[in-house]
Amino acid sequence: MENPGQILHFAMHPNQLRSIIQWKMWHKPAYTRDPSKESVTLKNCFKWLKLTSRSFAMVVQELNPDLVIPIVMYYLVLRGLDTIEDDMTISLQEKEPLLRNFESVLEKDGWTYNKNGPNEKDRELLVHFNDVIAEFKLIDPKYRDIIRDITQKMGNGMADYANNAKHNINNVNTVRDYELYCHYVAGLVGDGLTRFFMERGFVNPGVSRRPEFTESMGQFLQKTNIIRDVREDFDEKRRFWPKEIWLKHVDKFEDLFDPKHREAALSCSSEIVLNALRHADECILYMAEIKEQGVFTFVAIPQAMAIATLELVFQNPRIFETNVKITRGETAQLLIESSQDLQTVCAVFKKYVQRIHMKNSPKDPNFLGIDISCNKIEQFIESIYPSRDLKVLSRLTKHSRSRTAANDEAKAIDNQVKRDIFYLLLAMLGALLLILAVMISRCSVSWYNLLLLTKVGIKC
Repeated sequence: MENPGQILHFAMHPNQLRSIIQWKMWHKPAYTRDPSKESVTLKNCFKWLKLTSRSFAMVVQELNPDLVIPIVMYYLVLRGLDTIEDDMTISLQEKEPLLRNFESVLEKDGWTYNKNGPNEKDRELLVHFNDVIAEFKLIDPKYRDIIRDITQKMGNGMADYANNAKHNINNVNTVRDYELYCHYVAGLVGDGLTRFFMERGFVNPGVSRRPEFTESMGQFLQKTNIIRDVREDFDEKRRFWPKEIWLKHVDKFEDLFDPKHREAALSCSSEIVLNALRHADECILYMAEIKEQGVFTFVAIPQAMAIATLELVFQNPRIFETNVKITRGETAQLLIESSQDLQTVCAVFKKYVQRIHMKNSPKDPNFLGIDISCNKIEQFIESIYPSRDLKVLSRLTKHSRSRTAANDEAKAIDNQVKRDIFYLLLAMLGALLLILAVMISRCSVSWYNLLLLTKVGIKC
């Protein structure tokens, strides 16, 4: 039952209510479950999937049916690994070997794990991990190989961070550390998914030669989640915002959550948003390589959610108080738009980037960087799908000029000085020429008078 707040929200935003109804009533996913044909363990796997991520349980049904179960297994295996890595109640002595050898448990019939803390939200997945192992062994060997490989790489990367004493004190120190962590927990996920898609010929082969596209897909999603979840992570003794960034704005990480430092905290968050925005172009380029509609929808939905979430958290002080989320109605609208085509998804990116642009404050030390980044994304999209709106084109042209304002200012001053010197020299030259002309004129008169007197003297 909807609460009064939601009813009021939908009364003020009827388009969002329409989107919810439209998605629920008319959208038909590519894959429809038939529980009567599923084994007990497969039914349980879908149960754990829904328990750990309702959003992924929904979006995975957009895939070609042949890929659904392998990718469900892929997700559950990596979610199990992530549940161990996230749990701060597990000692390092126990956690490290679990992370490094997690791919080996996939061969152990009946393996389960019940040592997660009681408050770990996904502990039930590991308590019943035997269901995942049973179904994992039934999928195509080529998919099992991909899952093992990514699990091994991700587990070792997570273990390296858990085992780093410096990391345990400050968590993530540098931007490079931050991006390496995002690579292990999200970039590798994208790599595995791309390999799934390539096995079926659902993406252009050329994408394998541009691994930075795949990496940006994962980095964009993970960085957005890290920004959004900053309060929740802080409460659970986790820090993922890089010290290299937050130390520019506050003395202690805890200060970000102190209302007295709210302006500094917002400046810090905008710098991390700026870091995430630089992946947007390559995310769009990756989606352009997809050849199959189900895979496109599966990939586009999280990306559209991410750009919308990034707009929500930008310059939003509430992220330091609670976990913020986009509304159900907005989510439904994004689902509808993301299940269409690249042009529609590009329009989604443009819409939210423009909103970020509008919220950008000149008081923010990252103002120019945000301005340049937003303009770059808008112009990139404009280069793919040119707008017919003259106002939009005029604004982009104007902003294109302002993007280089900082660099052009020095050049303009230099040119102005050169012009001033030129005009000064020209004026001096003009004055000299005028004086010379006067002198020549007077000299001419004198010669004329002299000649006249000479002629008079001759006549006399």
